[in-house]
Amino acid sequence: MKILIADDDPQFLKALKITLHSQGYEIVTARDGVECITVAVREHPDLFMIDLGMPKMDGMGVIQGVRGWTEAPILVVSGRTNEREKVAVLDAGADDYVTKPVPIDELLARIRALLRRTRKEDSDAPSSTLTFGDVTVDLAAHAVFRGRKGRQVRVRLTPTEWKVLEALARNAGRLVTRQDLLTEIWGAQHVRDTGYLRLYISQLRKKIESDPSHPRYLKTEPGMGYRLDLDEPEH
Repeated sequence: MKILIADDDPQFLKALKITLHSQGYEIVTARDGVECITVAVREHPDLFMIDLGMPKMDGMGVIQGVRGWTEAPILVVSGRTNEREKVAVLDAGADDYVTKPVPIDELLARIRALLRRTRKEDSDAPSSTLTFGDVTVDLAAHAVFRGRKGRQVRVRLTPTEWKVLEALARNAGRLVTRQDLLTEIWGAQHVRDTGYLRLYISQLRKKIESDPSHPRYLKTEPGMGYRLDLDEPEH
């Protein structure tokens, strides 16, 4: 597995390269955002490890740049602790976020988890679609459409909105706990950050429900979690 590490701290870069190489990973590096994009295009890494405060192009710019052509997981390793910035980075397409300094055992565990998730998604090769009301969720295409056949329009979702909807769609009809959703999408360190979840559920309802204040399909199970209910309500 090839990992691209992008960080402008040469000592951190060197130490991480030695440590990860000893674990059997192939390592390529970049010291600024522009170099990161160049190396990524050339090397096609299996995982990105990106700092936010890089010269020439910051980490947010790198995430937005590579997300247009690769689904490889992105792990942000940064000294920044602002919660709004963390949400923005995850929303832009990053898969996980850890704050420096991070214990090496934890960092290795997060890398393994991200790579396992990628292998599972590749092996699943999803091809099914779900339809409820005038909404169609295409799990293979990572796309959502509204409208009847022949007159459907695509619903624009952010990467995080898609992850929330996908997790519910793959468990359609079943309760998905808040803890499971938070762990799957943001990582185990965010299991108490239920505000993240309420925000994205609210945004999704605005995009897929006819009456977001009285949802027919994206249901809240009070005190427990959420459920995508495909049953049409009785009239």
